[in-house]
Amino acid sequence: MEKMLKKSEIKRRVSKKIFVGSVGVGGDSPISVQSMTNTDTENVKATIKQINLLEVAGADIVRVSTPSHKSVEAFKKIKEATSIPLVADIHFDYKIALAVAEAGADCLRINPGNIGSEAKVNQVINSAIDHNIPIRIGVNAGSLEKKLQKKYGEPCPEALVESALSHVEILTKKNFDNFKLSIKASDIDLMTESYRLIAKEINQPLHLGLTEAGGLRSGTVKSSIAISQLLKEGIGDTLRVSLAADPVDEIKVGFDILKSLKLRKKGINFIACPSCSRQNFDVIKTMNELERRLEDIKESIDVAVIGCYVNGPGESKAAHVGLTGANPKSLIYVDGLPDKKISNDEIVDQIEQRVRTKVKELSLKKEKLIVSS
Repeated sequence: MEKMLKKSEIKRRVSKKIFVGSVGVGGDSPISVQSMTNTDTENVKATIKQINLLEVAGADIVRVSTPSHKSVEAFKKIKEATSIPLVADIHFDYKIALAVAEAGADCLRINPGNIGSEAKVNQVINSAIDHNIPIRIGVNAGSLEKKLQKKYGEPCPEALVESALSHVEILTKKNFDNFKLSIKASDIDLMTESYRLIAKEINQPLHLGLTEAGGLRSGTVKSSIAISQLLKEGIGDTLRVSLAADPVDEIKVGFDILKSLKLRKKGINFIACPSCSRQNFDVIKTMNELERRLEDIKESIDVAVIGCYVNGPGESKAAHVGLTGANPKSLIYVDGLPDKKISNDEIVDQIEQRVRTKVKELSLKKEKLIVSS
């Protein structure tokens, strides 16, 4: 009995499709997941290493800060040594934007309103056109223009949207529509309402993120709440989970959000009980080991690990590979059917074996479909 992954019923907002390197953002493109390096960009070796780790984790796009002309020189070397699309993050200095576009950036993250005079902005726009790369406008509640702070008193959705639209106007006056926009805040309500408002004003792709969300635990919780609200409403074309943690964790959490909402199919979707006194094996230890061993799996597959027979059979039957805990032996299910009773001291090895076998089956099936089409 072949198990099918359910599709999301979320109706996404209609948006213009742009490209960051080879990655489509907006339109009918999958919602992409990105992160940002936290190395010193001038440390080329360390930055390349981190970018490669992010790519292995599943990142679609990586952003790299270029605060100086020396960092631009480093960026060029980094770009030559990596294959994933890179966004150059620039503030204030339009000459850096021009230089990093020349160095091979796949997208420029700037705010047109703080890059300099109209003539300087026009040069950056012309450079983006010449190199056929998009611009990302990044509005942040923490760096709201002084005139808007004075007008509104404090950051609010209307202030952030007014700021965003002022930057948008600079680009659209030049008939430049190859851009995406983020409108971030560290407060969940401020962030979500700002995105809802801007989504009604423009049709360009929206980059979602709760800025300065916190450490791994608290930041994951807050980001998941904020980003999921918008995704459920169909808002959002790419996302970054901003954590004071290893950037690789940002990618993992980002994909977990999308998988939970059935918006991306990548890697294992684990269904596991929180464990209680009914468990017939150590569920937490088992899950930690399975996640570590199967981290390389990119195929979409559901795996259920349930410690007892109360919910075990139901969850196991609904997964590609499932386990129902019992004593002295637990029962493995494959594609909804009982497969084998196993000793509880071999659970991890047996599940890993069946998951990898199932992944090979799914991959071969995909290859046959491609050949036949």
